[in-house]
Amino acid sequence: MALVFRMSSMAGRLRFRSLRPGRNRAILQLSSTSSDVGIAERTTPLFRSACLYHTTMSATTVKLNDGTEVPAIAYGTGTALFGKDCANSIKLAIECGFTHLDGAQAYGNEAFLGEGIRAAGKPRSELYIVTKLKPGLKAADVKPSLVESLQKFGMSYRRFQITVLRFLTGPLGIEFVDLFLIHAPPRGPTKPEDGTIQDLWHAMETVHAEGLAKSIGVSNFTVNDLKAILPSAKIVPSVNQIEIHPSAPPTCLPYNVTEMFHRYIWKDAAEPIVKYGRENGNITPASYGGLSPLVRAAGGPVDEVLPPIVERLGKVQGKPVTPAQVLSKWVSHKGAIVVTTSSKEARIKEYLEASNVPDLTAEEIQAIDDAGAKQQKRFFMRQLFE
Repeated sequence: MALVFRMSSMAGRLRFRSLRPGRNRAILQLSSTSSDVGIAERTTPLFRSACLYHTTMSATTVKLNDGTEVPAIAYGTGTALFGKDCANSIKLAIECGFTHLDGAQAYGNEAFLGEGIRAAGKPRSELYIVTKLKPGLKAADVKPSLVESLQKFGMSYRRFQITVLRFLTGPLGIEFVDLFLIHAPPRGPTKPEDGTIQDLWHAMETVHAEGLAKSIGVSNFTVNDLKAILPSAKIVPSVNQIEIHPSAPPTCLPYNVTEMFHRYIWKDAAEPIVKYGRENGNITPASYGGLSPLVRAAGGPVDEVLPPIVERLGKVQGKPVTPAQVLSKWVSHKGAIVVTTSSKEARIKEYLEASNVPDLTAEEIQAIDDAGAKQQKRFFMRQLFE
């Protein structure tokens, strides 16, 4: 039976049903503690860093610090689908088994995301829908922009009470997004009227309180960005979606390019962000671009270490394993939700099968780490870090 979560608001109590996209779960708990008592008190001990593993990747869920569950692999609508009619791709992904759909206002295809969802015909209760606040928007824009996103997903706007908004779209019944992220932290000079990063996060807390977003989080936030919002946050971000792959340059030193490109990749880049988030409110990392060394920098050092790993895992599993599945497994071993995409049915199924691949050994993980250190390259959001 699904758990019911309640949250107080000025207009009364809103009821949310948590996602339960699978049965017969085996549970693996990854413990984490908080070094900040104030922040730790804003999360529930019961939900400290617990991951739920099912028999297939599409059914695997990760429990967030707010108690909700998110499928551990997401179908992204950016990159190759950016600004395109992706309705057929979304429909195909859902039919293949994806339930976690990762969109963004900046991708310019939210209407097609909604169209694909409706075409697939899967119940809303079995889907996990994500969108992100367009970079450059201010605190005052947060609520109107989310309202617009919901309308693009195919909703009609209706006001029930002064402080409670609900959005209905016939049988689909999408009334909220499951996760709403700040796509990127503010960068560069700002005017007083633009507000602060703290104001932006408080606006996110408002849409959460009003029921428009079941969970809220951030994306592309460095340790310094997290430090800026956490002291005054009423709600700790549930997710921080960042670029994680073996070759990703540091994201914790955005203003010193020379130093940035001379530091060890995983250990001095994404890991500090992941570690800080886990220790300060149990923020779950999500990874985009995890397959970049294969698809955007083919023939590099990461490619060289994968064949023996692929061969060993294939023998253990009793069927072929692909390099993409190995890198997806590497991302999972780093504790992150995997965000990936493809418009090809075979690829979509390949990515979904990654969770069935046996675990990598510590030596294999280290070999991939070391190979990535030889090819430092950022493929996304370079303007934030260079």
